[in-house]
Amino acid sequence: MRGSILSTTLLSLLPASVMASCGHGLNFIHPRGAAVTIPNFDYGTTTGPENWHHIQESYMTCANGTHQSPILLSSTNSTVSPPGSINLHISPQKDVEFENLGTNVEVVCNGTLEAVNTTWKLAQFHFHAPSEHRVDYGHYEAEMHFVFAAADNSSRAAVLGFFVEVEKYNGTWLLESLFKHLPEIQTPGTSTTLVHGQSDHPPCTEGVLWFIGTKPLSLKIETYMALKNTVKTNNRFTQSYLGTTPVEGILETAAKGL
Repeated sequence: MRGSILSTTLLSLLPASVMASCGHGLNFIHPRGAAVTIPNFDYGTTTGPENWHHIQESYMTCANGTHQSPILLSSTNSTVSPPGSINLHISPQKDVEFENLGTNVEVVCNGTLEAVNTTWKLAQFHFHAPSEHRVDYGHYEAEMHFVFAAADNSSRAAVLGFFVEVEKYNGTWLLESLFKHLPEIQTPGTSTTLVHGQSDHPPCTEGVLWFIGTKPLSLKIETYMALKNTVKTNNRFTQSYLGTTPVEGILETAAKGL
């Protein structure tokens, strides 16, 4: 995977946003082991997003956290980072692991992110369908999250996200190539090695720096259906509007019937 594939203007979000369920592979959250570990939460009903805080005590921030994601974004009222201020570097790699966590599919690889005068180490990237964040009340078909830990080995984390939209004929090379391997990991807990490769982890961790790309990546419709058939629906409901508390956002959203 070449960094130039994902070069785009980036939208900087809340510097204290949550990492929802994206923290797999970060040592201060859940160290990665040799086996694929299926988490004890999911996106269904009994152990889904509305009940994550009931699963175990360490998940209580899912109910009482003050900076939770995903949020509702505005295309006209958000902060855009200057070009060149955020840089993603991922060199071509071999023997990259593509895993099915049950809640998600993710790729474990190395890379770095340079942002806000800090270097971040890539732990993994994964996908949500439909998108977790919304723009002007609307979801994209999917969302791709690159999850990073601070290179200074502190407990800081960052997530770089890209929306994914479906097109009839065109698809981003990286995604099309990756999702050809979905048939190999249809069973939760399985993985496959991408030879020519380019968490019990707590949801709702706070203190995460978020960045969202303003230009969506494209995906062919048949490839999107393969992803959707694997991950089903795995997005958390909107927590708040940008600049409001989670409770305000949830109440306003409910009142509007969204």
